[in-house]
Amino acid sequence: MENKTAVKPHVIIVGAGFGGIRTARALAKSGVKITLIDKYNYHLFQPLLYQVATAGLSIDDIAYPVRAIFREQKNVDFRLAEVIGVDFENKVVTMNTGTICYDFLVVAVGGMTNYFGMASLEKYSFGMKTIDEAVTIRNHVLRMFELAAHEQDGDKRRALLTFVIVGGGPTGVESAGALSELIYHVMIKEYHTLNFKEVRIMLVEASDRLLAAMPEELSDITVETLIGKHVEVRMCVQVTGYDGERMTLKGGEIIPTYTLIWAAGVKANELVGKLNVEQASMGRAIVNDYLQLPNRPDVFIIGDSAQCMQDQKPLPMVAPVAMQQAEIAAKNICGLIRGKELKKFVYNDVGNMATIGRNAAVVHMGKFKIHGFLAWAIWSFVHILRLIDFRNRAVVFVKWIWDYLVYERIVRIITRQ
Repeated sequence: MENKTAVKPHVIIVGAGFGGIRTARALAKSGVKITLIDKYNYHLFQPLLYQVATAGLSIDDIAYPVRAIFREQKNVDFRLAEVIGVDFENKVVTMNTGTICYDFLVVAVGGMTNYFGMASLEKYSFGMKTIDEAVTIRNHVLRMFELAAHEQDGDKRRALLTFVIVGGGPTGVESAGALSELIYHVMIKEYHTLNFKEVRIMLVEASDRLLAAMPEELSDITVETLIGKHVEVRMCVQVTGYDGERMTLKGGEIIPTYTLIWAAGVKANELVGKLNVEQASMGRAIVNDYLQLPNRPDVFIIGDSAQCMQDQKPLPMVAPVAMQQAEIAAKNICGLIRGKELKKFVYNDVGNMATIGRNAAVVHMGKFKIHGFLAWAIWSFVHILRLIDFRNRAVVFVKWIWDYLVYERIVRIITRQ
């Protein structure tokens, strides 16, 4: 077991997502020693995972090595490990590779797919929270077309060509739009034996609106745009089961499909459940106004794993919340070290946006509402800026321009059988 340093306060950050990376950067000149722990050696830009799943981008376009990020920040040490528990009394983090002591702990482990207790969906559907899941979806979609191209049984062929996305939030909407463009702009040129009238893309949402955080007029425009892209939008519809070949809806309707992408829910990372802390809905840890665990002033939890209330409702599980919380957590750690007053966290809502495909997006920022090409340009600009490295930004920009000009998706290699 490592001994705590007597020279510099030791801050352990668990998770190299948006919150963890931002916290480490905010502590760059604070005079602390930082250990950043993650079970992956890269930071992943999750908002663009759907583009990997739909053959628009490669995995190295949206992921960047953690050690490269902190190459110039000498107070950061990275540990490739999975945290499996924390002893708050003794200030010890237990990893699958050993233990390490801390003076301050920041838990920024993010969220994971929520299947709402439906075991069949967890077993047979495709989630989209990790690189492996996105690549699996890409391989699977491409393979469905390969199988359908030579399938003589009409019913099975139509099932192979039926693609269901469950969840009407940004991930579901963006995935449906991108999948439509992959199929109707690219695949249709190459699969000459297929009748593309047999292709069915379905977006299923349990509530009565897509993009519920958006104004109703933008939600309606999103539906209209998706329908124009050959996406069948089904609202007020609940999925109750899936066995890998048939999706069952509440009311008994059965839809034959070999592809169900689950984008309907997020919950806190499973690590939170192992910490023996008070949890709220979605398994999120309850924190105080300063993002600390109650009665644990040296422990901060931020991002998707923290239950933060504002205007009498929990903050959304989105990257801007995690990044803003990271800044406050870093300031409060410095405040505790220097004996200064802590700062309460207040989220500054930066708005919502979602792309629906080529020239189509919706943007809502305060009173500003826009859709169409300009919204798409804003969405593209914001997402490119948020990518963590210049190389990633340049490559993604070039690929998007190429795709825009020639309707092409280069990343269509089936890498696993």
